[in-house]
Amino acid sequence: MAVLAVLISSCGASKEPGLPDMRETFSKKDKNPFGANIAYRQVQSLFPANSIRDIKQPFSKTWKDISDTASLYVCISSALFVDEEEATAMIEYVNHGNDLFISAGYIDELLQEKLNCKTKMNFNSFFGFSGLTKTNTRSLLEPDSLLSYFYYPFNNYFTSIDTGRTRIVGVNANSKPNSIVYFYGRGRLYLHCDPRAFSNYFLLKDSNYKYLQQSLAFTSAFPQHVYWDDYYNKLRRRRNSDENFSTFSEIMKHPPLVYAFWISVVLLLFYVLFGGKRVQRIIAQRKPNENTTVTFTETIGRLYLQKKDNKNISDKMITYFNEFIRNKYFLNTNLINDDFITTLGRKSGVPRDKVESLYRSIADVQSSDDLDDYRLLSLNEQIQHFHKNKN
Repeated sequence: MAVLAVLISSCGASKEPGLPDMRETFSKKDKNPFGANIAYRQVQSLFPANSIRDIKQPFSKTWKDISDTASLYVCISSALFVDEEEATAMIEYVNHGNDLFISAGYIDELLQEKLNCKTKMNFNSFFGFSGLTKTNTRSLLEPDSLLSYFYYPFNNYFTSIDTGRTRIVGVNANSKPNSIVYFYGRGRLYLHCDPRAFSNYFLLKDSNYKYLQQSLAFTSAFPQHVYWDDYYNKLRRRRNSDENFSTFSEIMKHPPLVYAFWISVVLLLFYVLFGGKRVQRIIAQRKPNENTTVTFTETIGRLYLQKKDNKNISDKMITYFNEFIRNKYFLNTNLINDDFITTLGRKSGVPRDKVESLYRSIADVQSSDDLDDYRLLSLNEQIQHFHKNKN
């Protein structure tokens, strides 16, 4: 616990107080709790005669570039995704006498099938809200030496192995196998399913640094070369598998996404169960649009019958018509000129001479103080002719 406090304080020295980055990156450059800087440096000290070669490409490409027969390849990652070619290359690498050490929380099914083994990933808590506890693991090289830390327990383990080729070399707190060695050809493939055991936080706790030494104890003391993988710890899905990509299966491979997915499902169910019972508010009846044409006609009729005010009637007819032109054709009726007449004729489909005649009549009516019935009827006929022939 004291080591975690030191890591938190050191990582937050240049930032605001708070928890450090708790992502499980397992990068050799990462000094946060779940980086692999300590493991990388420890591998350097375990093999001082070798200069570690960093690999940043798929294993299949690496194997094509080398012809080693006694080398060590170390891969620590939160998840290991490989395609058929990469899995085959790993088996060939081991068959030629090399040692391959892999520690990953999720190990691709393709590789598990080739090794005839199966793993079980256990979630450390219900939706990630609890589960922090003191837990331990041990190597069977020193079965009485329990190495512990305070965080999520090491719950992943192997449910089945090929007993003819495989030996168990490590167990978790529940005595379930979490580390095995697979013998093939002249080499050995080490599989470990709890990579947090090689994180900075775990290795800096008390004498936990011995765990990495014990895990690599059966490898060659003087390997031909030592390779450190810096590729698979950044890979989040299998290469060249877009055609087989499933969003749901991808979610199920990552515990944080699984937690988020099930939380969303539960919240959705609550919403359906309780939100569906809410009584819908009464929707006010929408008032139908009024027929302004009828209203206008009635107003004109009343004006004519009651007062016989031709001038007032013509003004309202012109105002209504110009309002129609503005709303229908988006033209400015405040300035009547040749451009206006031409544009209105083109947009309405009414011949230009008819439009020009109509607005000449409008101008004549507007300039007159007294208007007889004949001129009022003539104006009305021209307006009705325009409406009948417009587009």
